[in-house]
Amino acid sequence: MQYLRSIVFTGLFFVATLVAALTILVFSWLPWRARYHIAYAWAWTVLHLGKWLCGMHWIVEGRENIPQEGAHVTFWKHSSSWETMAQVLVFPPQAWVLKREILWIPFIGQATWLMKPIAINRKAGSRAVFQVVDQGIARLKAGMWVLIFPEGTRTGRGEDRKWGLSGALLATRAGCKAIPVAHNAGDLWGRRGLLKSRGTIRVVIGPPIDAAGLDPRQLNEQLRRWVDAKVAEISL
Repeated sequence: MQYLRSIVFTGLFFVATLVAALTILVFSWLPWRARYHIAYAWAWTVLHLGKWLCGMHWIVEGRENIPQEGAHVTFWKHSSSWETMAQVLVFPPQAWVLKREILWIPFIGQATWLMKPIAINRKAGSRAVFQVVDQGIARLKAGMWVLIFPEGTRTGRGEDRKWGLSGALLATRAGCKAIPVAHNAGDLWGRRGLLKSRGTIRVVIGPPIDAAGLDPRQLNEQLRRWVDAKVAEISL
């Protein structure tokens, strides 16, 4: 039965994503923040479908660690597709750092581009890093938060992947706060598996770190240690 529910959810997930993309395209003339409300509605719908159909509940801990003023950079553990939607509900509107290939998907790619992401070529090396820094600073100055998955791609349970430096470099150059976010979504929604398991996903927002004046590598390591330790603590 859980497998069947997962299949139904996956189908509705794709339908909801396409509908949201077409809606954003239709209303492309709206200001960015107004378009972001459409993305919020999409994320809310999909996460609640997962809750109702598959029993994937969630709780968010550490909301008091979200700064109330300014725009900052969030560093999320990346283990499933779930957190790509959850971040829309948890934090203020963000510009997403993502791989440029997403922009090549018909309709969805064009809609994503309208959300002002930072789309990088992951094979570009240092050029991609400086693209994140340059465009990220511009987004932050415009009042947009910036979301980054420092592992660069989804990592399975127990996998250890080196963190990229671009997010930490951006935070230190911009002089904003760096906020680590750990979760165990990968335990319920696997990287490649169709099955969505029942349970409760814990999202834990860590204390913000004032990145101004810090060494980017030391900041990156501090964030990584906190996220890895917290993920190990909350894993099912």
